Amino acid sequence: MRELELLAPARNADIGIAAIDCGADAVYIAGPRFGARQAAGNDISDIARLCSHAHMFGAKVFITLNTIIYDDEIDDVRKMMDEIREAGADAIIIQDMAIVEILKEEARKTGFPGMAMHASTQCAIRTVERAKELEALGFSRIVLEREMSLDQIREISSSVDCEIEFFVHGALCVCYSGQCYLSEKIAGRSANRGACIQACRSRYDLIDADGRTIVRDKALLSLKDYNLIFRIEDLAEAGVMSFKIEGRLKNISYVRNTVRAYSMALDRLVERFPEKYRRASYGKVTGGFSPDLDKTFNRGYTELFLDGRRGKWASMDAAKSMGEELGTVTGLNAAKTAFTVKPAKGKTIRLNNGDGLSFIGRNGDVEGVRADVCEGLEVRCKSTAALFNGALLYRNYDIAFERELASKPCSRKIGAMVAVTFRRQGNGTGKAEDSGILTVSVRSEDGRFAEKEYRGIWQEFASNIGRMESMIRAQLSKTSGIYSFSVSDIVHDGTLPLLSSAVLNYIRNELPSLLDRDSDSNNVIPNNTPVILNGVKELDYKSNVANRLAQKLYSDAGFKVSEQAYELTHRDGVELMRTKYCIRHELGMCPKHPSAKNYRPGLLGKSTEKGSNTGAAPLYLMNNGQKFTVVFDCNNCEMIIR
Repeated sequence: MRELELLAPARNADIGIAAIDCGADAVYIAGPRFGARQAAGNDISDIARLCSHAHMFGAKVFITLNTIIYDDEIDDVRKMMDEIREAGADAIIIQDMAIVEILKEEARKTGFPGMAMHASTQCAIRTVERAKELEALGFSRIVLEREMSLDQIREISSSVDCEIEFFVHGALCVCYSGQCYLSEKIAGRSANRGACIQACRSRYDLIDADGRTIVRDKALLSLKDYNLIFRIEDLAEAGVMSFKIEGRLKNISYVRNTVRAYSMALDRLVERFPEKYRRASYGKVTGGFSPDLDKTFNRGYTELFLDGRRGKWASMDAAKSMGEELGTVTGLNAAKTAFTVKPAKGKTIRLNNGDGLSFIGRNGDVEGVRADVCEGLEVRCKSTAALFNGALLYRNYDIAFERELASKPCSRKIGAMVAVTFRRQGNGTGKAEDSGILTVSVRSEDGRFAEKEYRGIWQEFASNIGRMESMIRAQLSKTSGIYSFSVSDIVHDGTLPLLSSAVLNYIRNELPSLLDRDSDSNNVIPNNTPVILNGVKELDYKSNVANRLAQKLYSDAGFKVSEQAYELTHRDGVELMRTKYCIRHELGMCPKHPSAKNYRPGLLGKSTEKGSNTGAAPLYLMNNGQKFTVVFDCNNCEMIIR
């Protein structure tokens, strides 16, 4: 039977705890430094608090240590690794191979294999060869590229023994992960150092080789958000065991909503195939809210290349969240302070005072307006100059839904079965409190077991056995702490002590501490001693080698490092991006598809640009006076930006 894990993002410990309570089997969170989101650092004490909460449910905590590291930072990394291990973290998510070398050194000194290692998506894992390399280097899990198809996922999962993790929801980087250097080129802020300026969300003009403007002022590199909520079964069958939600900078509402939605989807899959799958942690989530992914931050949704086909992947008009479509603006008054919403066909909507609404103005910019007063479909607001009749209206902040998220938190409880046994002692002629032993045993759904014997907590025997049994069941079959107790058996020889409600409540309140004493740490650490690979492979700047330890690790494993990381060299002429996404295909200009609506022979001229293999001239992206060359590797169906 395979375990399925829902892996949630956590900007901080409180959000991580909320994710666990909503059904996450694991969370990933940054430590104080060296995470791929520079704005999402956390103190070690907060990580320890999160680990303590997660481990109660058999859930895990992974620390993102997934930036490239410079030589003068190695000692700080060593120290932080010791601290996160002491805090109870279950694994580290790694990009820089220096960390693998550090763990190798520790293993040689102590004989202890070190922490479990997960290869970050920043390791650019999209081929069987790359997956095997990382497995050989000691990684117990690999996080695949988002651009992969089900067939590619299946091929990799069947070729390695390590766990397969895959993103299922959230923002999409346009470039292959770990190999985007555009932010470093533009602003000296490296995506591989957690400081990306999100240049892919900026607006550009698209220029042809003759200087003609093809598209003006659009977010040409901005992709929609990933949403694979309806593809969970396909991914599980392809070999994915960890289903990852993006969003370590997102707020608690986003995390609660997405985690609850995907947790329910995984539960449905497990219920359909109980012989094949089980969840990777324990506890039943009850109460709370009804999740709705359309009400959470998104730029529109896509399944990207999952089926091996291209589609409309870009959100060119809006790199921000537009929200759920409501309808169109009608009856706008002259002051632009009141209007009526005409619902989209087949849609029933309810507007609320305080809703945030958005629309695209006539100039193509995303505009916003707050619904101050709503009466049915009529809205009053502050004057909004860009608003016009016929504007397509969206809601990107549903105040009623946000209030529901905040006021109806989920509750997660671990099921535990209680058995009560009473054994008489002696000949029955002594005092009642001295004449027997009451044994209460409890077994939780995650396999923990505890029992305790009680003597002298009663003064007499029950005269009505049936009523006493009912009282025991009623008082002990309740929740206490994180547990939901249910009495399974009451065993006796026809005699039961008379137990008051206060005594039974005392016993029930002791049960959580009995189980907690039997709880083992989740930090089960496999032996990740790397092995030497066969053959020699040359590594260039895309391998992001930025320190001596990473270079040593690769050299020892049989690689030749021919070039340091781009952040150290800033070599001219390199690929700043390579993407599965293609602007020409998105605009209907693909020369491989002559039926494309905007393509005509000769449209793009002839190319002599390095990397282009279609005969078409390059295009150019212009932004604030900066010009980037766009060429097309059509043999591999990829786009390159230099």
